[in-house]
Amino acid sequence: MPRLVIVSNRVPLPSERGPQAGGLTVALADALQPGSLWFGWSGRRSGMTTAEPRLHRADGITYATIDFSEADYRGFYVGFANGALWPLLHFRLGLVNFRREDYEAYRSVNRQFAESLTSLLRNDDLIWVHDYHLFPLGEELRRLGVRNRIGFFLHTPFVPPAILHALPRASELVRAMCCYDVVGFHTHIYRQAFLDGVREILGVPTGADGSFTFAGQRVRAVVDPIGIDADGFAEAAVHAERSAEARRLRESLGGRALAIGVDRLDYSKGLVNRFEAFARLLGKYPEHRREVSFLQIAARSREDSGAYQRLRRELDQLVGDTNGRFSEFDWVPLRYMTRAVRRQTLAGFYRIARLALVTPLRDGMNLVAKEFVAAQDPLDPGVLILSRFAGAAEELTDALIVNPFDADEMADAMHEGLSMPFAERLRRYRALREHVWDTTASKYCATFLLYLEQGHAPVPHRFLQAAS
Repeated sequence: MPRLVIVSNRVPLPSERGPQAGGLTVALADALQPGSLWFGWSGRRSGMTTAEPRLHRADGITYATIDFSEADYRGFYVGFANGALWPLLHFRLGLVNFRREDYEAYRSVNRQFAESLTSLLRNDDLIWVHDYHLFPLGEELRRLGVRNRIGFFLHTPFVPPAILHALPRASELVRAMCCYDVVGFHTHIYRQAFLDGVREILGVPTGADGSFTFAGQRVRAVVDPIGIDADGFAEAAVHAERSAEARRLRESLGGRALAIGVDRLDYSKGLVNRFEAFARLLGKYPEHRREVSFLQIAARSREDSGAYQRLRRELDQLVGDTNGRFSEFDWVPLRYMTRAVRRQTLAGFYRIARLALVTPLRDGMNLVAKEFVAAQDPLDPGVLILSRFAGAAEELTDALIVNPFDADEMADAMHEGLSMPFAERLRRYRALREHVWDTTASKYCATFLLYLEQGHAPVPHRFLQAAS
């Protein structure tokens, strides 16, 4: 049986994890069996990028990490990955900051990843690469003669060619993505955007099933929506509802309804628009004043970026303006915190909430939407308000779907959710629950690995030549 090798920008070591663990750690739990290898950046910066991986073993799984030099971190991670690719992939062309030296650092780090990883590979390994930081990794591995099956999964949106063309060197990245055997996306829209790019930028015809041939190599683009461990999260929510934190939150509400938002502090999450919409709710529907409190948890991230610093200042001002305008001596309408909260604690908060606002301006999937549904009390469920631009909206069509750029539409949806009759809440919840329990994390892993395992023919030599 082939060994699974996971590659991601950052490797979450077991010693660093705990109840707050999320993201890939949770999603890949079922795929990582004893014998698996997880390779990537350690999260540490040193004098130079290390070539020799540092190995850690736990529960039969090997974690292999390398350190970045400060220059590589600045160029690869801060500069190109998050200064150019992230805004591009979230349709924010005005925030794209392309610098040639950052792009060269991005390509250099991917080469170093490939060189360090190659020394650890076996001939029959299945290699699964994750996210936009590593678009070129498959190409670099091919250049080194790696002929294993290699899959790539993008956890962000993908943009159509008209937007992709705005990024210098975009054609090189599309070509690099075609060096994988399988390329995965969360939604049909994002897969179609990629296939449109393959046709328009590379001039390569694509099939109805998402397959095409590039330089003699058969490539298949697939849709595989990520999910959560729905049973596990639902059980955690039942226990967390009785926790001290949940009890404190409930007592602080004084019988009022809770609306909740949980996000990273990122401009793609639509937090400014969301705060403006909540203020619009209180102004437009005064019957909800003193009857609802909105808790926004936005854990800080990428604090060395100017765009994120400006976002924090804007949010701070909006919170002050809203609370100054609507607060009473015994009620603060908008609660805002930028500290991370444990995932298990959040499960209890979701279960208490009457509304969840998941309104990103653009998102690959957004698992908060699925976690909120899983956490609900089936006998008295809350209402999910979901952006049409979140990947989750392709599945969770029984949420209240909104345009996050329209503050009045979001305010109207909040009013509808807070006023919704029980029968309608129950109908929507049951439909949402069916989707959440169908597209689980386990199914996500099994589906992608099935695609990756199909066809074990070695990579043609001419493909290796085309990649070099």
